[in-house]
This record gives sequence, structure tokens and C-alpha cells, in this order.
Amino acid sequence: MAGPVKRMAAAGALPLRTFLQAESAGGIVLVIAAASALVWANSPAADGYAQFWQQKITLGGGQASVTHDLRHWVNDGLMVIFFFVIGLEIKRELVVGELRDRRAAALPALAAVGGVVLPALVYVAVVGGGEAGRGWGIPMATDIAFAIGILALLGRHASMGAKLFLLSVAIVDDILAIGVIAIFYTDRVNLWWMAAAAAGLLVVAGMRRFAVSSPWAYVPAGVLVWFATLESGVHATLAGVTLGLLTPARPVAGRNVLDDLERSIHPVSAFLLIPIFALANAGVDLRGGALADAFGQPLTWAVIIGLLLGKIVGIGGVTYLARRLGWGALPADMHHREIFGVSTLGGIGFTVSLFITDLAFTDAALIGQAKVGILSASVLAALAGAMLLLTAPAGTGSTPASPPHDKRPGN
Repeated sequence: MAGPVKRMAAAGALPLRTFLQAESAGGIVLVIAAASALVWANSPAADGYAQFWQQKITLGGGQASVTHDLRHWVNDGLMVIFFFVIGLEIKRELVVGELRDRRAAALPALAAVGGVVLPALVYVAVVGGGEAGRGWGIPMATDIAFAIGILALLGRHASMGAKLFLLSVAIVDDILAIGVIAIFYTDRVNLWWMAAAAAGLLVVAGMRRFAVSSPWAYVPAGVLVWFATLESGVHATLAGVTLGLLTPARPVAGRNVLDDLERSIHPVSAFLLIPIFALANAGVDLRGGALADAFGQPLTWAVIIGLLLGKIVGIGGVTYLARRLGWGALPADMHHREIFGVSTLGGIGFTVSLFITDLAFTDAALIGQAKVGILSASVLAALAGAMLLLTAPAGTGSTPASPPHDKRPGN
């Protein structure tokens, strides 16, 4: 069994390394885009920022036309591709990656659960109920690109094991966040449109069954699934995740479809789509005492404390407890003193946290407070996580996980 496992691991190593490299560079571009949005929203051209993203755009015609503002199209349209890439990486990790083996997956999975549940509880404890309470999902998320970008800047001070552990935690975190979006941030569901989306997914599954390997053949069905999901009331980005999960992780007709898709789409997502999302959503007007007002509101502090304290204790505490109980092991070259540095970087909740903010609130004041909390916590988490990792020995001293056993028959 060891031979096939080693060959599988070797086959997946290059795509994973490419993924991490794109996330690292994409994280830097993401920071630049977010900073640009803040400068634009607080400059003499601030009115132009609001007007630009609020301009209406109509797609289609007649009864089939859909009209939304530009920011909405970014969040419900372009972000579908981002979530499709997440779906692809989730599929890879579950079938041929770090999460394919129960023992290897146990520790990051448990850590991710702790890093999702505790921040939400902290948020609710600080805010209480009311309209602000709807934002409890905001501090649950970890921004993979931003966090991996910080690890890349640290170079040898962060081991490859730390990067793999953070990536695994963030992927499980994404799975949980996607479930939360689907269940708790969907107001109404149109069953006819849901049936149309399901029909589109069945078409995709049927094409897979007949070993159709050209990605372009799936585009019409994918567009149908996206549009039907958008009209159903369930957030359209879930269509992207579902389509990603349906992509085969093993070769079809001699073609590695998942690798080909990720190689072509991931750079577009990392270097174009996510920066556009940041540019559209990170522009918070901090003039006229707005920043001081935000820090005087419990919602802002609920997000900050949830992302910082909640993630550190949730991810780090659960990781230490699980290791003491023998429920999992760190990657072979990750030092145990890297745990809290990585856990702190988990408090960078930028992209998905901003995304959930847009779903949770309609009140501009609450949206502004949440965004101030997200931006503040993300900066603090990046700085604190980097400092902790700079003082921790990297690449030595952890107990390796047991050899993985790939028991998944499907793809």
C-alpha cells in the first residue's frame, strides 16, 4: 500500500505547491487592493467610489433579465469562481490530499471546528441579540490567501508543515462556513429554481459518468446551475462550491481535469477576482469620526475579539487538547511551538468575513462597524501571528502523522 500512496502523494505535491505559491502572491495583491479601496473611499473622490459600485447592470433581456448593482454582481457573480476554486481544492484534499486519511485529517478538522464555534460564541456573548446578532458568522472565516501570504513572507521561519496545517484548517473552515451560508444566510427558497439547479447538477454528473473530459463542455450546465441557484434564493456562490466538488480528482480519459482547471482558473481568481472583490467591499468611509464611532460599538469589538481570541483559543486550544488525547498529529516537520502562530493567523478573516457581512446586514452603519472590526482584526492577527512564528523554531520536533491510507474508491 505504501507504494501507491507515495506515488499519489508525489503526484499531488506539485499542484499543492503551485496552489500555495499562487495563494502567497495573491495575498499580497489582495492587501494592495484592500488598501486601495480604503484610500479611494476616504479620498476627495469618495463619492465616486460609492457611485461606481452602485451603478446598475442588467444581464439578459425581457423576462429573463436580471438587474443588480455592480457590487452585487461582483459578490454573486465573480465570487462564484472563487468558491469554485475552493470546491476544487476541497475535492483534492479529500481524495488525494492531506484530508484523505482520517488520522491526518482529524487534527486540522477538530482545530477548524474549534476555530469556527468559539469565535461565533464570543461574538454572540459580546453583541447579544438584535439585528447585530445576525453577524455571528462573520468571525468564523479564515482568509487562505492573506494568511498563506504572511507565511510566505516569513520564509524559513514558517515550515511547510505549518503551511499545510493552516491550509487544511482553512479548507475545513471553508466547508463549515459554506454550510452556515447555505443554512443560516438564506432568507427564502424558490423550489422551482432549486429544482432547475438540481437538474443542471444531474447533467454535470451524467457528463462525468460518460467520461466527458473537456471543461468547456460543462460551461452551459454550469451557467444554468449558477443562474438557477441565484434565482432560487440560496446564495449563488454555493453553486461554485458544488460544481468544484463534482470535478473528478483522478484522471478522466487520460486527462487530469481538476489539475487543468485549477492551473487555469486559480491564478485568475487569486490575482483578478479576489482583488476586485476587495476593491468593491473593503472601502469603508472612516472620515468624520466614523472610526471612533465604530470602536464605540459592541459589534466592532465582537468581530475583533471573535477573530483574535476566538481563533487563537479555538484553533490552538483544540489542537493542543486533541494532541494530548492522541486524536491526531501535526504534519511531520511542524514544530509544536508554531501552533499558536498559525492559530493567530487564522484570525485573518478578510475575504469570507466581508462576504458574510454583506449577507448578514442591510444597515449601512452595521456593515461599516463589521468592516472596521474585520480590517482591524486581520491586521492585528497578521502582525501578531508573524511575531509568534518569528520566535518559534520551524521545521523540527513534531510527531509525524501515521502513514495515510487511501480508501476512497471514487474520484
